[in-house]
Formats: sequence, C-alpha cells, structure tokens
Amino acid sequence: MFENLSDRLTKTLKNISGRGRLTEDNIKDTLREVRMALLEADVALPVIRDFIKKVKERAVGQEVSKSLTPGQVFVKIVRTELEAAMGEVNEALDLKAAPPAVVLMAGLQGAGKTTSVAKLSKFLKEREKKKVLVVSADVYRPAAIKQLETLASEVGVEFFPSDIKQKPIDIANAAIDHAKRQFFDVLIVDTAGRLHVDEDMMGEIQELHAAIKPVETLFTVDAMTGQDAANTAKAFNDALPLTGVVLTKTDGDARGGAALSIRHITGKPIKFIGVGEKTDALEPFHPDRIASRILGMGDVLSLIEEVEQKVDKKKAEKLAKKVKSGKGFDLEDFREQLVQMKNMGGMMGLMDKLPGMGNLSEQVKGQMDDKITVQMEAIINSMTPAERARPDIIKGSRKRRIAAGSGTQIQDVNKLLKQFTQMQKMMKKMSGKGGMQKMMRGMKGMMPPGMGGGGFGGGMFGR
Repeated sequence: MFENLSDRLTKTLKNISGRGRLTEDNIKDTLREVRMALLEADVALPVIRDFIKKVKERAVGQEVSKSLTPGQVFVKIVRTELEAAMGEVNEALDLKAAPPAVVLMAGLQGAGKTTSVAKLSKFLKEREKKKVLVVSADVYRPAAIKQLETLASEVGVEFFPSDIKQKPIDIANAAIDHAKRQFFDVLIVDTAGRLHVDEDMMGEIQELHAAIKPVETLFTVDAMTGQDAANTAKAFNDALPLTGVVLTKTDGDARGGAALSIRHITGKPIKFIGVGEKTDALEPFHPDRIASRILGMGDVLSLIEEVEQKVDKKKAEKLAKKVKSGKGFDLEDFREQLVQMKNMGGMMGLMDKLPGMGNLSEQVKGQMDDKITVQMEAIINSMTPAERARPDIIKGSRKRRIAAGSGTQIQDVNKLLKQFTQMQKMMKKMSGKGGMQKMMRGMKGMMPPGMGGGGFGGGMFGR
C-alpha cells in the first residue's frame, strides 16, 4: 500500500529537506507537489484541503524559521499531519464489557467481511488470548454461512450454526445465549452484505444492532475503492453508531487514498488493515507507523512484532545450535529460511518496513522480487535429500535434472548454489569468535550495488 504516494512524496520532500532556508516560494512549490501526490493517491478533496492548510500554517510559522534545519522540520510537519489525518494512534478494540463482548461486522458484499471475521477471531485468540465464538447472520447467502464455518475451523475458533430460514436477530440472540453458557469472551457476528447501500439493508442492520447492543460495530471496506471507501463508510456511520473500520485488501492498493480519507470523513478510526489473503494477514492500524512508511522512513516496530509472531523459535534455535556445533548450514536449512521469509510477507514485505528502502534503484528492487525466492524454493524442492545435505555433489547431469524438475534454467540453479555458498560462509563466520560482527560485514558485502552506504546498508550494518 502507498507505493505510488510514497515514491512521489519521498522525491518531493528530498528536494526540500536539504534547504537551509524555507521561503514562501519553495514551500508553495513543495505543497503543490504534495497536493498532486495526494490527488493521484485518490485521497478525498476535503482531506487534502485540510491537510495542505495545516502544513502551510505550521511551515510558515515560528517552528520552522527558528530551526537550524528548516527542510527537515518541514518533513517532520508533513509526517505529523499525515498521522493526524489518519488518527495519530492505534485504537484497540474495547472488549471490557461483561462477557461475551459482542462485535458486529458490517460491510458491502465483496469487501472481505467474512474473511475479516475469521482473521479477527484468529487475532483475538492468538494475541489477546480470548475464547472466541463466531456466527453468521447472513440469511441471504447460504454460501456465506458455509464459508464462515470453514474459516472458523481453519483458524481454530468455535462456529455457532445458523440457517437461512432463521431471522438474523434470532440467530444473534441464540449465539449470545450459547456464548454466555459456554463462557466465551468474545462473540463476532457476521452480517449480510449488499452490492450497495440500500434502505432495506440499513433497516435490518439497525434492528439487529438495537437488539444485541454490540460493544464494537466495525465496518469492513475495500481499500481498492479509494475515497469511495470513505464515502461508503460515512453512509453506514450515518445509520449505525460505528466504532471503527477494518480496511481490507490494502496489499492490492498502491494508492492509499482510503486510509488517508476515512478518519477525516467518518470521524471513526481505522482499527485494523487486511494485508493479504492468509488468515493471519490482519494488522492493527498504527497511523504513526504508516506515516513513517509513506515517507520512506520504514516501520521497524511492526517488523519486530512480525518476527516475534511468525518466526518459528524452535527451528531458529535448532539451526543456531547446529551451526555452532560445526555441523554446517545445508540447503535444507537454506530452504527453511526462505519459507520463514515467505511467512513474513516475502522479501518486499520485509523491505517495505526498513528505513531507506524508497531510495533503492529499480534494478536493486528487481533483485529482491519475491518470485525469485519462490523460484529458489522450487529448485531446492527438486533436489534429493543427499543433494540438499551435500551440495558439492551437484554437477552437470544433476543440475540438468534439478532445472527440469523445477521448471528453471541451469543458470538459475548455478545462481542459487552461488548464493547458498555465500550464505554458508556467512554462517561459518557467525559460529566463530566475534561471529556477529563478521557476519554483518559479510552481509554488507553481499548487498547488491546501491545498498551499501546509507539507508538500509549503512543504517543496519554499520559503515
């Protein structure tokens, strides 16, 4: 998300950040560029007007003129106002009510509402340690009830059965009774979606809301609809007392207009964003971290959290012990590392969260394409256990067989073996004395051209 906006803004602000002096003219030029970037990102006009007005007021004020680095202060102002537009801090779900805390999910058809119910239930179960029950009150689509049942089983939460012959209010009340008797902490109620906002739909969901009095009413909306997402959320908010928004499909949205418009237009916070199709691809929405990401400053906090949750600690410890004992790092271990990286959103998913990534050339970004890691995994999967354990036996005829089996070329197999050898040397250095420093130096040497020096190379691995 925000790829296009991030590119435009980082280039624009780079021009002004080195200025020793800010004048009315160069602020005006930069703000014109910022306005264009926001328009292209499909941010709603009232939001852009308000944003530009606030930045301008602060930029021509005392705050900047007294600073030793006016250009950098200007960038800081833009960042602060981006945060303010999106809501400043993450607003968590308020589940302090007497159990079960009822969460009502609303939204249009196709916005990813049912999937979001499953993702949210998994999030609450794993991160908040809650006992969660889910139920579908969508009596218009039998497939929606079945879909939720399948997803609930996948994420390991209990599903309360419902039927299209029942009334939504009866379904919800029966689920609440069951949740009380079985001591569930949270009940998430999925509701019917429509193709557009209509009176019947609003009437039905208003009745349901009045009957079950949820502690949270979340509106699920597709990020790819841009500022329309904000307008639809507003129509729902006028009819229902929404407590927050779940913005879905943000991984497919390079603009980010919805994320920047929703808070301003509805007055309601974005509480979560869907960042992929998998059931764990739901993140709390942190405006400060997102603003940092938009301006190419990275999001190291989210990266650390992701590593904590998604890296298999047992496997990591096992590998560390193996390397330390001198048994060496083989291709099976290499494959394991590629799988771990894929679980964390792939190479580009990781890179987006690191500072300075916006400054990388397209050539360097091309070398980090996630298709390459998928290809590398396919090549290793085409090898026999003996070849994975002893890569030195992989010669001519074996290379031909591996390339054919993985649908790649012999040069791709050679490239993988070369990268593996570099990784192996690095692991060897790490197991010796002062290993970490040696490994960091080695990694810096492995960086593609353009990644040394500042940004990622310099910032993470020292100079």
